[in-house]
Amino acid sequence: MGLLLLSTSEGLHKKKNRGAFLRRVEVCPHRKNWCLQFREEAVKIQHIFQQEIAEIHHIGSTSVSGLKAKPIIDMMPVVKNIEVVDQYNEEMQVLGYEPKGENGIPGRRFFIKGKDRRTHHVHIFQEGSYHIERHLAFRDYLRAHANEKQKYGDLKDNLAKQFPYDMESYINGKEALVKEIEAKALQWYKN
Repeated sequence: MGLLLLSTSEGLHKKKNRGAFLRRVEVCPHRKNWCLQFREEAVKIQHIFQQEIAEIHHIGSTSVSGLKAKPIIDMMPVVKNIEVVDQYNEEMQVLGYEPKGENGIPGRRFFIKGKDRRTHHVHIFQEGSYHIERHLAFRDYLRAHANEKQKYGDLKDNLAKQFPYDMESYINGKEALVKEIEAKALQWYKN
């Protein structure tokens, strides 16, 4: 079966290839309501995990004012014990989240909300995980370095236009710059 462009009443465009729908890569200018969306969802997640959560961080591009981003809120709850997180999968499903387990990153629990029209990603790590510092350093570095933020946002925008239905190529296209910024960010963060 070839590629077929579809349109729904909501304006969601997808391509279908061999029966599988591909998510559209959408990058847009920063939206002021992303911070509010994070806070509202953080309250819901805190209510589920209660004393298990030490803190919840807004991470990813939607957490950096002025940065072009996919309109998906990335959240990073930090828990005392990662092993208990799976006990809350059903409650997360009630909120609309799909549990994905580690999803390629050992020591993480990953949840997505919105299926093909994703709205939130939740990356849960245990206190002391290296990944916590990595995410916070990247976020804070972009907040403090306008030129790097612009460069990263422009790359994402160009890749989204180049690969509108190819998330893998979009991600691969960012990889080198992400690693470069992350290395600088970690050094900067530690100083």
